[in-house]
Amino acid sequence: MMLGLLLARAGVSVLVLEKHEDFLRDFRGDTLHPSTLEIMHELGLLDRFLQLPHQKVSRINARFGDLEFTVADFSHLPTQCRYVAFMPQWDFLNFLVEVGSRYPGFHVQMSAEVTELIESGGSVVGLRAQTETGPLVVRATLVVGADGRDSIVRKKAGLSVEKFGAPMDVLWFRLPRKAEDPVDPMGRFEAGRIFIMLNRGAYWQCGFVIAKGSLDEIRAQGLPLFRDSVAKLAPFAADRVQELRDWEPIKLLTVQVDRLRQWYKPGLLCIGDAAHAMSPVGGVGINLAIQDAVAAANLLAEPLRNGSVTEADLAKVQARRMWPTQLTQRAQLIVQNRAIRRVLDSKGPLAAPWALRLLARFPFLRRIPARMIGLGVRPEHVRTPVG
Repeated sequence: MMLGLLLARAGVSVLVLEKHEDFLRDFRGDTLHPSTLEIMHELGLLDRFLQLPHQKVSRINARFGDLEFTVADFSHLPTQCRYVAFMPQWDFLNFLVEVGSRYPGFHVQMSAEVTELIESGGSVVGLRAQTETGPLVVRATLVVGADGRDSIVRKKAGLSVEKFGAPMDVLWFRLPRKAEDPVDPMGRFEAGRIFIMLNRGAYWQCGFVIAKGSLDEIRAQGLPLFRDSVAKLAPFAADRVQELRDWEPIKLLTVQVDRLRQWYKPGLLCIGDAAHAMSPVGGVGINLAIQDAVAAANLLAEPLRNGSVTEADLAKVQARRMWPTQLTQRAQLIVQNRAIRRVLDSKGPLAAPWALRLLARFPFLRRIPARMIGLGVRPEHVRTPVG
C-alpha cells in the first residue's frame, strides 16, 4: 500500500490487490517507529496522520529476573517524532488508501486473491486473481509481491528461500487496561517464561512467548495454570486474567525468520515479509517493510514512468535493502539464540547478562538500541517526485 501510494504520487498507474474484504484483522505489526513517522513527515502527512487514535511511547522497559531497566529511550533520536506510535494497522492502511485516492493512478481492489502469475518469454507480465465477481486478469509492467511471510507471489515465482529458524512462538491475546496501569510497554523475563505487554489504550496487547512446538503441552496443563502464569508475570493485571475464559481468544503466532536469496526475477519484485520474514524481536517488521517500499519507489518510479523496468533496476532494490535486512536479522537471531532460548530453557533463577546490567547502570547506552529499533540500518527518505 505504501509503495502504491508513492508510485501513484510520482505519476505511475498502480493497482493494489487486497485478499480480504477489509483490513479489520488482529495484525502483529501495530508499532510505527520513528523511521516510519519520519516518512509520513516527508510526505507532508504527519499532522493529519497523528490525528488518528494512537499511543505514544518514548521508552521500552523490561525486567530480567530481579533487574529492572529501560531497554531503549527514543527521546534523543534526530527525528520529528522521538517515540513509537502504537496504532491499529487497519487505521494505518485505511489512511494510506484515503491519501492514495487523491492520485488518478492509484487503484485498490479488495477481496482479490492472487492465484497465479502470468509469464511470457521468461518474464512475469501479470497475474490472475479470484474476486467476488469472478476471475481477474491483470497485465502489468511490474508485479510486486508484498503479501507477507506466506507469500503466494514468491511461491508461484519459485524464488529460493533461506530459512534461519526460531526457538519460540508467541501466544497473542488481550487483557483490559485500567487508567492507573503503567503506560510504557514492558517485557518480563523469568525462568522458562517471557511476557510482553503493549499499551493499546483501552487494552493491553499481550504476547506470552513459548518454546516452539510447546502449545499442545501448555494446553494440556490447563487454562487455569496459564492464567496463573500470566498473573505472576503481570501482578497489576492479576484481577483481569479471568477474562481468558477459554483458549479461543489466545492465538498462536508462529515465529519464522527467513530471507529470499534473490528478491526478483524479470517483471517481479518481492518486498517486506515476502522477501524477508522478520522475528518479532524489536517489532521492526512493518517498519523494515516500509523502508523497502520507499527504496523501491525511489529506484523504480522513473523506469516505471518510462514503461520499462529491467532486471538490473530490480537488482538495485535488493542491493539497497539487502544489507539492512541482513544486519537486522543477524541482530534478531543473536537475541533469539543467546537470550530468548536461554530464558525459555532455564529452570532456575535468572542472572541478567552483562549487556543488560550495563544498560541499567549507564542510561546513555539506551540510545544504541533506540537507534537500532527506532531508525534501523540505513533509513530511507522519500526521493520520488510528485507526478
